[in-house]
Amino acid sequence: MRTLLGLFFLSGPALPVVAGTPLIVDVWPHLAPGEHLSDTGRTDIDARSHVTRLTDVSRPQLLVFRPDNRRGHPAVLVCPGGGYQILAADLEGTEIARWLNAQGVVAAVLHYRVPGKRDAAFQDAQRALSLVRARAKEFGADSRRVGVLGFSAGGHLAARLACGNGARSYPAVDKADRMNCRPDFALLIYPAYLVDDPGGRPAPEVRPHAGTPPVFLTQTRDDPYLCAPAYAEALERAGVSARCAVYDTGGHGYGLRLPPDQPAHRWPDEAGYWLRQQVGR
Repeated sequence: MRTLLGLFFLSGPALPVVAGTPLIVDVWPHLAPGEHLSDTGRTDIDARSHVTRLTDVSRPQLLVFRPDNRRGHPAVLVCPGGGYQILAADLEGTEIARWLNAQGVVAAVLHYRVPGKRDAAFQDAQRALSLVRARAKEFGADSRRVGVLGFSAGGHLAARLACGNGARSYPAVDKADRMNCRPDFALLIYPAYLVDDPGGRPAPEVRPHAGTPPVFLTQTRDDPYLCAPAYAEALERAGVSARCAVYDTGGHGYGLRLPPDQPAHRWPDEAGYWLRQQVGR
């Protein structure tokens, strides 16, 4: 495990480029497990942060952004944060998809079920990962190079995927569920809820093990949810390849919007460098 204190590697453009119109895919062919409603949610814009917030989602969807019309790109499932209450749909969703497209990566933004449905969100994420693999040719992706990237609560969700034992948390519904629902790599950006006590022990649902794929983490020391350094140490103890980029300031919930004078503004460069190492670019 390598911890970086304000260090970064240049990895091409850190600013997003314009992505094309996404392909919108329902995660479930019928009602999601345990649901009686089918609603893609409602949005508002936070007046202070200018973030588009999505909530009341009972019909989860994938927004698939392709970098171009070629096939065989690596793919990343993007899990926005929002405390499992809302989804920061642009800040940690579509804006990240454009950044991934600039890296030559297919981005599948997951609108998972909220509010207050952690286990339902995990079902959605497992199903979504299998869908990306099952429909890789259609999405222009390589089914052997599919990772996950999550922010805040979405980082917790991404860690659950990475640390799962491969067992599906819902009954299979079609052929897509024959595909692996564990990612090939994971990026956890200012994650939350990974440790459950002051000693830094991982929460049971995100406890790493030898089968956990490589993980990139980043966070700032002034983040009220600071847990990445302790979790990186737990990954190391479990024998998992991990890289943790820690910066002094930046706070929480900034996506790609930090000004250049903030040290954490550099996290996309480090993440992009690490990502290319994982996908062989």
